Amino acid sequence: MSELFPRKQVMGFVFSLILTIVALMVYFSDMSFSVGMTILLITAFIQAALQLVVFMHAGETGDRGSIYTNLYYAIFIALVTVFGTLLCMIWGYV
Repeated sequence: MSELFPRKQVMGFVFSLILTIVALMVYFSDMSFSVGMTILLITAFIQAALQLVVFMHAGETGDRGSIYTNLYYAIFIALVTVFGTLLCMIWGYV
């Protein structure tokens, strides 16, 4: 019966809840902006990776290479979009 219990998914869910509680503690505590944003960014990336691996089963298929290639491409496009927007609108380069 223990092999039928989704232990990996339950542990991933509990860890996601812990990361969410850490993010809420950052929100409700009185800390500096830079420390709070650093903690929030770290917990956000950990939670995104956890969701991808545990719940979306990214590494369990034979097509694992193309999944990770698409993921890296999406991250690259997102970073180019964010930093391109900052470059044009905030830093004043056209």
